[in-house]
Amino acid sequence: MGLFILRRVAVMILTALCLTFVVFTMTNLYPNLEKLAKSEGNFRMTDIEVASWLANNGYRSPVDPEMLAAYRSGQITAEEAATQINTGFDLRLVRNYAEWLGVAPGYRIETPDGEVNARCQLPGTALEDAPRFCGILQGHWGFSTRFKEPVGGVIGTRLGLTGKLMFWVMVLMVPSALILGILAGMREGSALDRSLSTVSITTTATPEYVSGVILIAVFTSSAVGLKWFKGSAASAMEDANFENFFLPVLTIALYGMGYIARMTRASMAEVMSAQYIRTARLKGVSFRNIVLRHALRNALIAPFTVIMLQFPWLLNGVVIVETLFNYKGFGWAVVEAAGNNDIELLLGVSVVAVFVVLITQLISDIGYVYLNPRISVT
Repeated sequence: MGLFILRRVAVMILTALCLTFVVFTMTNLYPNLEKLAKSEGNFRMTDIEVASWLANNGYRSPVDPEMLAAYRSGQITAEEAATQINTGFDLRLVRNYAEWLGVAPGYRIETPDGEVNARCQLPGTALEDAPRFCGILQGHWGFSTRFKEPVGGVIGTRLGLTGKLMFWVMVLMVPSALILGILAGMREGSALDRSLSTVSITTTATPEYVSGVILIAVFTSSAVGLKWFKGSAASAMEDANFENFFLPVLTIALYGMGYIARMTRASMAEVMSAQYIRTARLKGVSFRNIVLRHALRNALIAPFTVIMLQFPWLLNGVVIVETLFNYKGFGWAVVEAAGNNDIELLLGVSVVAVFVVLITQLISDIGYVYLNPRISVT
């Protein structure tokens, strides 16, 4: 088992490096960097001024000094200088990725004005006190241009709020889905099976933005008269209770519940038709013991994998629900980062998303081996 886990961890590390490099490359495309330069500098900056700002702040390779001097002296126009700017792939990207990871020293660039820009220099500190390495491995996640604070603090706060939401969703969704799936699969083709299957398909086929709007209209509107809950979960960020937190939890749980229930039902129905179950029936074993002692463990193998896959889905799929109920968690932070071109925050949330996906996949693989003794890890 130890060698199995080591192999999985090695594959996880390689996968994480590939995925983060792809995300890093996409977020550092020139159009995104151009927007960043203009939002941090001046929206009226010319193309050559944008290229100079990006070079001085370590995002791109230095601009040709002769061309820059010719532009500043008026020998060439801004349009002529723009044609000589590299807006495609830049080898500087590879070094920037290594600096972002923390395996290469942070840049120190002296600008034409004599100032020194250093990646590892924090605001209000001296350049001499700046460390050489300041990447993800050192716990330096960058600085959010949207929230004007370190990315690590933003992600920690928002991830904690979404974690609270995910916990209660799983508490409601998983037991309910397993019970529905087991009851339906115990007697395949019965009226109970058809009824529970219909409910499961209906909840799965209904998107969160539809079920959320319906729940808000029914249970928070004076038009219907069932003002049992609050239509906003903003107050739940500080003090979550049944009144302000149940609707967003129910909205997410309903969508995932049907899928898990359907998988459990299919697995349970397959197990109940197996030869060893028939043998147990012929020997006179009670139906209750057949289900609890023989069928249940084998029936939970497939649903266990599906349940573990719900964690990355919940982390990245709560965007609609958090926006709908004004709950400022991880999904809300992703929307804010994308809408405001916050590159450092986008990279930070991508690291968290990749980490959650890989960790849950590892737990799923280990759990699958324990639940299914027929699988060999040698």
